[in-house]
Amino acid sequence: MHDVYIKGFLLALSLCLDIGVVNTALINTAIRAGVKPALYMGLGSCVGDIVYAVLSLCGLALLLAYTPVRWALWLGGGAILVWLTWKMARAAWEEARKADLPAEYDQAAEAGASSVKTDFLRGLGLALGSPTSILWFAAVGGTVIAQATDGSLAMNSVFLGGFFCGGMVWSAFLAILAGKGRHLIGHRLTLYCNIISALLFAYFAVSVIGNGYRTLL
Repeated sequence: MHDVYIKGFLLALSLCLDIGVVNTALINTAIRAGVKPALYMGLGSCVGDIVYAVLSLCGLALLLAYTPVRWALWLGGGAILVWLTWKMARAAWEEARKADLPAEYDQAAEAGASSVKTDFLRGLGLALGSPTSILWFAAVGGTVIAQATDGSLAMNSVFLGGFFCGGMVWSAFLAILAGKGRHLIGHRLTLYCNIISALLFAYFAVSVIGNGYRTLL
């Protein structure tokens, strides 16, 4: 049972180590708003990953064979990424305008800007709409999970517990690293992170929409 838990933990890390949509947003949130909002967003993303892990156990590849499911995933993910591109670009513009203001102003302006529910739902939406997660679970995750357990409810639960904890450990690591570092790096790095985030989200949006167009149309 211990080995099954460890396998789940390590499998989560293998997914999280890819610097994709969720990690980009988590780092950016930690820099802009602090550790707590990033942790709640990480929690939401872990719940989203668990949803896909459970679907993998039930046969995610079979679900993706249905065109309506693929339409919903690709269009939903594309819409989220386009929205995030605009949001990060706007944040970069606002950061550039206040780059010379003291850090106290920045912290005060950000206080109360988001809620636990908002951060959680944002993380959940990003995980569910992430093209990396969808493809990873469809192509790799289901097979690995099936091989790591004996198929019983108890072993599957242990595996998913390790998987969830692995994702939360990684999210906490990124949130603390970026959140604590923001007090040392000031506005400039926040500005650059916003710009990079916007470019990455734009790239992922084009990738998702392009893949959807080629496979569905």
